[in-house]
Amino acid sequence: MTTEDLSQDTVVDTLRESRFVMLTTARADGTLLSHPMTAQEVTDDADVWFFVGLQGDQADALHGNPHVNIAVAKAGTWLSVAGRVEFVDDRAKIDELWDDEAGAYFEHGKEDPNVGLIRVTSDSAQFWGLPGGRASALAKITKARLTGQKPGGSSATTEL
Repeated sequence: MTTEDLSQDTVVDTLRESRFVMLTTARADGTLLSHPMTAQEVTDDADVWFFVGLQGDQADALHGNPHVNIAVAKAGTWLSVAGRVEFVDDRAKIDELWDDEAGAYFEHGKEDPNVGLIRVTSDSAQFWGLPGGRASALAKITKARLTGQKPGGSSATTEL
C-alpha cells in the first residue's frame, strides 16, 4: 500500500492480511490499554469483529469508552484505524466466527460465559509507509540506522 492508493479497499485488504492487530482502548482515568487481538472477520465496510473476554480490564474499558484504535505494523508500513466498539450478543454470529484459535482463549469453548463478541465500526484510517514494498522498506530503515538519517516516507488519511 502507498499513500496514493489509501482507500477503504486497501484498508480492508491490509486488515484482512494481518494475523494480529493491536486494539487500544482508554480506561476511565484516560490510561490507554492495548491488547494483541485476532480479527475474526473484516467486512467490506472495514468493520472488524473480535472475540473478547467479558470480564477484565479490556471489557471494562470498552464498556466505559467505545472509542478504539486498531494498529497494524509491517516492515516499513503502519496502519492506524479509529473506530467505535459495540458489544454484540448474537449466538449465531459467534457460531459463524468461532474457530480453534478462538477456543484456545476460552476454557469452555464458545459456550464459555466469558465469551464476548465485539464489532469495531471503523471511522477513519491513517497510513504511514516507505515506498517500494517490504524489502525496499527494510533496506531504507537499515540504511537510515547506519547513516543516522531519517528513512523518509509519507502518510495519508482516509474517512471510512
